[in-house]
Amino acid sequence: MPPVIDPALARRIKLVGLDVDGVLTDGGLYLGDVAGATMEFKRYDVQDGLGIELMRHVGLKVVIITGRVSESVRLRGKELRMDDVAQDALARKLPALRRVLERHGVTAQETAFVGDDIPDLPILREVALPVAVGNAVPTIRDTCAVHLERAGGRGAVREFAELLLRARGEWQRALDLYLAARAELPLEATL
Repeated sequence: MPPVIDPALARRIKLVGLDVDGVLTDGGLYLGDVAGATMEFKRYDVQDGLGIELMRHVGLKVVIITGRVSESVRLRGKELRMDDVAQDALARKLPALRRVLERHGVTAQETAFVGDDIPDLPILREVALPVAVGNAVPTIRDTCAVHLERAGGRGAVREFAELLLRARGEWQRALDLYLAARAELPLEATL
């Protein structure tokens, strides 16, 4: 049975938090050495980026909360115009979320979070709408109200975006706003 979000709860959500490794990515890391410098690469799903953009079109704030510090995450956050990016090398995610909520004037009861593994547990226990990607570990799945079918890094965020926007009754509006923004580009900008 496909996941479902209660419409009343969906309409309360003002901010969506996302983990990175295992949610925005498949959890794999590419590590290497380039001219003596350690390099880390991650693979992101383009459909997830569109889902984030659709949520932002209807006024939802979308943030990253991650327990690793990575230039890749900073770049992806900038590219997607995320409302906030919190990276903590010690995986202190709940304090990071609380600071983000305070900065944006949002409460945990107005927040959804998409996670996959144990470091996400404190946040998932606190937010109004805890969400597990398809590849989440059992402890996370047991904690979450919504269980996505798609795996992290494979369109799970895009799946969640559509579920949330449909439950809020804003799916068509999000599409219309997205398409209208694209229609305003001059032809030469698309070449």
